[in-house]
Amino acid sequence: MAPTATVAWKDRRLIILDQTVLPTEVAYIQLATVADVWEAIKVLRVRGAPAIGICAAYGVVVAALNAPAGDARACIVCVKDAITYLGTSRPTAVNLFYALDRMKAIVDTADEDLTKEDLIVALEAEANRIFREDIFMCRAIGEHGASLIQEDCGVLTHCNAGGLATSGYGTALAPMYIAHEQGRSFRVYADETRPLLQGARLTTWELSQAGIDVTLICDNMAAQAMRERRMDLVIVGADRIAANGDTANKIGTYGVAALARWHGIPFYVAAPASTLDMQTPDGDAILIEQRDPDEVTHWQGCRQAPEDITVYNPAFDVTPASLITGFITNKGIITPPYEINLAKALADTTV
Repeated sequence: MAPTATVAWKDRRLIILDQTVLPTEVAYIQLATVADVWEAIKVLRVRGAPAIGICAAYGVVVAALNAPAGDARACIVCVKDAITYLGTSRPTAVNLFYALDRMKAIVDTADEDLTKEDLIVALEAEANRIFREDIFMCRAIGEHGASLIQEDCGVLTHCNAGGLATSGYGTALAPMYIAHEQGRSFRVYADETRPLLQGARLTTWELSQAGIDVTLICDNMAAQAMRERRMDLVIVGADRIAANGDTANKIGTYGVAALARWHGIPFYVAAPASTLDMQTPDGDAILIEQRDPDEVTHWQGCRQAPEDITVYNPAFDVTPASLITGFITNKGIITPPYEINLAKALADTTV
């Protein structure tokens, strides 16, 4: 069974599960202002490309609710400012901009005679659609990918691309949830995922909550585990997929993909069609977020490295399309040639 969604909209209040305190504490917080939403995305209280997009969409509704009383024009100004502001929170995940663009389209096409309440209702309906679509897409990803997980096989995943990163089933973990529902027995190996330990803190927590056999390994143990044939395939998520199939995901993914190729292990990327960015030609054009050096030099407030040491802390890396066996999407499993087949999948509106 998939975990509870980590972004909720209830009685016009935006509630999230604060992922910075997991797994030792389960705490829900309200994001009452646009600044609250920006901060939650920036510091990873909410994280994972689909969940970021959903949270930002509802953040736009929060902006509209907090706008001055009166007609829709003043509300529109506040909403447009909020959309621009939220877009500065994290640059790599395309779902953030996909969701914000959809919310902006509602504002751009709004009738000048609308009241503020009319505009809020329209924005709220669009955010709800984005949320529901993600639930559907994640379930479809799980159903398409579950067949890859055979009885008694081992699966390696990196970072967290489960229910905590989406509206429910997740992306990379969705095939595991569906395979588990279908009664299959298998093992999951979760990389700890330095420097913020999303694999250790989040992936192991939600898989164990679901009753799935999960083993935690340090990032630098993956090669040895592959050499021992502990895993039969790798499934990871994605924050942005370029038109040629190059894929940005959590830092360390590129290394896992290279190791998988060396050991002859299939490497799959699981993501909804909304993560495909056909405007970005290849991985070189993907902007990589650089994060605070303290994430590397400190852990839970304690310094782990010398003072004034130089730190390089990219949040993501880019895995070349040539290392990817296939993409597990809500449209099905996509295989090479990616330049052709990714575009076909994105254009397909029947699924």
